[in-house]
Amino acid sequence: MRIINTKIIEENVRDLCMEINRELPADVYNSILSLRHCEQNPRCVGTPAISTPNEFDKINDIINNCAVAKELNLPICQDTGMAVVFIKIGQDVHLEGKSLYKAVNDGVASGYKDGYMRMSIVTDPLNRVNTNTNTPVIIHTEITDGDNIELTVCAKGFGSENMSEIKMLLPTASREDIINEIVKTVKKAGDNACPPMVIGIGIGGDFEYCAYLAKKALCRDFGYKHDNDYYNTLENDILSAINTENNIAMKIGIEYYPTHIAGLPLAVNIGCHVNRHKTMVI
Repeated sequence: MRIINTKIIEENVRDLCMEINRELPADVYNSILSLRHCEQNPRCVGTPAISTPNEFDKINDIINNCAVAKELNLPICQDTGMAVVFIKIGQDVHLEGKSLYKAVNDGVASGYKDGYMRMSIVTDPLNRVNTNTNTPVIIHTEITDGDNIELTVCAKGFGSENMSEIKMLLPTASREDIINEIVKTVKKAGDNACPPMVIGIGIGGDFEYCAYLAKKALCRDFGYKHDNDYYNTLENDILSAINTENNIAMKIGIEYYPTHIAGLPLAVNIGCHVNRHKTMVI
């Protein structure tokens, strides 16, 4: 058994909050650079071409904004997001100190305070009083083998979150039906989601679990290739269908889970171009 003090988790969550808000993940940044490269090469494989001067100017503005944020140690976007934390805890780990959830919330609170980032969370969805700590945090925990803890911190802005959708499709829905529903959602999002977009898709489970799967898919590294060939091909086909409709998406991620014979839950979680997330292992 390995003993880990939750103070270590708190400190790492704090640092991750500041890092992801100030600097894009390398895979996301490189994908944005590739969009600019493809402006004069519409045959770039797997990458949407930027077809108008206005789109090209937007990509240049994004790249320049990233450089300024890094140089001045400022957030990439004024919407520093709602913190979502995925925690994988090895079953051979024993935690000591304050409770795990308090440690995570304290880490987010100190990260946003010390990083001088906007506090965006209200105590109640109807009686909208700011908590002034950017907490409480949305936390997903998973018990795994081993004696390590894996933390993934995501800062989810709501310009893109507001454009996300859950659809309860009939089990008779075809592959084409699924692609069309996703394309329709992305097309509806348009510029409201601050493209170029990253799309997380959850298929299966039930109403709430498909949304969890979509968020999880949104936090995958761009270099990840689906270990299921069918879903890997589906990801590529969805990306092509989206960009054929003159939308701009950089990456599609799909997570799936068994479901009931009477249903086909589908969640589309749209991420803006910053797609802030980072994973580390304790």
